[in-house]
Amino acid sequence: MAGRAFFPVEYGPEKGQYTCMKPKLILLTALFFSCLGAFAQDWASARLAKSPRHGEWVDVTNGARAVQCFVVYPEARDKAAAVIVIHEIFGLTDWARNAADELAEAGYIAIAPDFLSGMAPNGGKTSDFPNGKGIGEAIHKLSVQQITGDLNAAADFVKQLPAASGKIAVAGFCWGGGQAFHYACERADLSAAFVFYGTPPAPNEMEKIKCPVYGFYGGMDARVTATVPKTEKLMKEAGKTYEPVIYDGAGHGFMRAGEQPDAKEANKNAHDQGWQRMKSLLKKI
Repeated sequence: MAGRAFFPVEYGPEKGQYTCMKPKLILLTALFFSCLGAFAQDWASARLAKSPRHGEWVDVTNGARAVQCFVVYPEARDKAAAVIVIHEIFGLTDWARNAADELAEAGYIAIAPDFLSGMAPNGGKTSDFPNGKGIGEAIHKLSVQQITGDLNAAADFVKQLPAASGKIAVAGFCWGGGQAFHYACERADLSAAFVFYGTPPAPNEMEKIKCPVYGFYGGMDARVTATVPKTEKLMKEAGKTYEPVIYDGAGHGFMRAGEQPDAKEANKNAHDQGWQRMKSLLKKI
């Protein structure tokens, strides 16, 4: 796929096939403003500040492009597998960095690239967009090639770290969930892909997947979860491992929403069960 970034796919109304969508900016904007609570993350900032683990910013190189990444290391005696964390449509927020920290707490090196590196005012990153203004438009402008290049740069960097075992997995949330599924089509040495409420790639792309794909979906998120049955069928026909779980009552973004101080019970339960499942699966890679 050339041009703009990979966006969700939907079933064609007549033939039941997947077709690629390039959502209009107005749709991204509507989604963006409907979820402005994602930016109110004082609780996430406070938790991150209390982490005893070593976290640092590094620059990795995608051609002439510098990609800022947040890396967190586990407190471990032995070399560890690594997980690439792909942020939501809101950019690399404190919650996304917290997700990386929680993976490090579980014993993995986590690297979270900021795909908006260099795109904020004055060449800044996600946190440099004033009050988050302009992030939706910036996400919309990302190309498939740039996203894949950024991910490859992060993967190559983390794989060669002295503390790394060489095994890598990818996990993405919301917009990042779709990107994680797509990246499984592009990176042959992935050990696993964890897709949190993200949409699938095109059927012809699925044939390239080498690793198991694990899906996490909200029961109250029909926009995304309705794609699961067809994805199961297509992945089975392609001879690929795809194991989705749908969490009753949970909405889109339940991994973040389930941590908020005012979290709904269904989102909190899905969050807790989702983390438990992911950590259990990671032990198998």
